[in-house]
Amino acid sequence: MGQPWELPEGDLVYSTRVRQLKTYYSQEIQLLGIPLLKNARDEYNLWQRRFWEHRVRDESDLSTHIDYIHFNPVKHGLVQKVIDRPYSSFQNYARQEMLPNNWGGKSLQGEFGE
Repeated sequence: MGQPWELPEGDLVYSTRVRQLKTYYSQEIQLLGIPLLKNARDEYNLWQRRFWEHRVRDESDLSTHIDYIHFNPVKHGLVQKVIDRPYSSFQNYARQEMLPNNWGGKSLQGEFGE
């Protein structure tokens, strides 16, 4: 799911919003012609089954979470380098020179309830 997002003021229905986002992006990905596989539960393998709600406290916390999102494909062996993940928001960060192309991030394992 790659990008941080914000609920409207007073909206605390996290599970409904996460379900809506997963549905929307699954449909958009299929419209692009990217095949999505389903598991035995008839759920797309694209998504993690559960989620952990976290309210971002400040800019530093936001930066830490963005680093985590960018580094996750490397951590899980999907790519060798962060820049190699074609669908990551990291591509935008590198293009806008917010992070260097060779940024490797840091492993944040254990800091997010894993």
